[in-house]
Amino acid sequence: MALLTLGAIFLLFLIFLLLLSRCSGDFHGLPVGERIGVVEITGMLSGSDPVVRQLVSFKKDDSIKAVILRVDSPGGAVAPSQEIHDEVIRVAAKKPVVVSMASVAASGGYYVSIPAHRIVANPGTITGSIGVIMQFTNLEELYGKLGLKSLVVKSGEHKDIASPFRPMTSEDRKILQGVIDDVYDQFVSAVAEGRNLSVEKVRNLADGRIFTGRQAKEIGLVDELGGMQDAVGIAKDLAGISGEPKLVYPPKDKENLLKYFVEESASQVGRMLQESQRTAPAMQYLWTGHD
Repeated sequence: MALLTLGAIFLLFLIFLLLLSRCSGDFHGLPVGERIGVVEITGMLSGSDPVVRQLVSFKKDDSIKAVILRVDSPGGAVAPSQEIHDEVIRVAAKKPVVVSMASVAASGGYYVSIPAHRIVANPGTITGSIGVIMQFTNLEELYGKLGLKSLVVKSGEHKDIASPFRPMTSEDRKILQGVIDDVYDQFVSAVAEGRNLSVEKVRNLADGRIFTGRQAKEIGLVDELGGMQDAVGIAKDLAGISGEPKLVYPPKDKENLLKYFVEESASQVGRMLQESQRTAPAMQYLWTGHD
C-alpha cells in the first residue's frame, strides 16, 4: 500500500509538472525517439522574440536532431529579420537546419532562410525580392485644404526627416538613400556568404525582383524543389536519423493559470451583472454578436 501511495503521488507530481510546462510555453513532450523541431515563420516580420525563443529552445534541446524553418512571409522590418537570421546561424552551427518555403518567402522571408544548410521551395513559391524599401506619405496639401498647419520645434535640421507635413528636400533624400544603401549592402553580403555566391552575382539579382521557386533554384538562391515532406526527408538524412522522425512544434503561448482563472471569473461576474440589468435601458459599449 505504501508503494502504491508513493507511486500515485509521483504520478500526480509528474502530471502537475507537465501541466506547468505547457502553461509556461516550454513543453516539447517527452524526449522519446529522434525528433525534428519545426519553427513556423509566418506573416509580416514585425518582431523576432517568439521565433528566436523557439530557435534557442531547439538549439539547447539535445533530443532535437535537426530544425526545419517553415517560412511563409513577405518579410518586414530589418532588425527582426537580422535577429532571426543570426540565431539561425547559431542553430546551424550545432545541428542541421532546413528551410521549407511555403507560398511566399521574399525579402525578409528570404533573409531569415539564408543560413540554412538546405533551402527547399515549391516550384511556385514566390521568393527573392532582395532589397530594401522606405515609403512615406506627404499630407501637406491635404492639411492645406483643411486649413491645418504643422508647427515643429526641432534641435537640428534633419530631426523631422521624412515628416509627412513638409516636402522632402534633396539633402533629406540623400541621407535616407545612404541609410537604404548601407542596409542593402548588408543584405547582399548576407546572401553572398550564406549561398556561397559572389557579391557581383548577388547584386545582379538583387534589384528587388521576385522569382518563382523554380527560377530561384536555377540561379542558386534555393537548393531543392519540393514541399514540407521533402524538407523533412532532407533534415532526416542530414541528421542521420533512422526510421520516421517525430516532428516537434513549439507550444502555443498560453497564459498563466492564475491569470486565466482570474480573468475567467471576472468575465463570468460581468455576464451575471449584464443579465441582471437587461430589463433597464442602458448605454453600453457592447458587441452583440458572439461572446
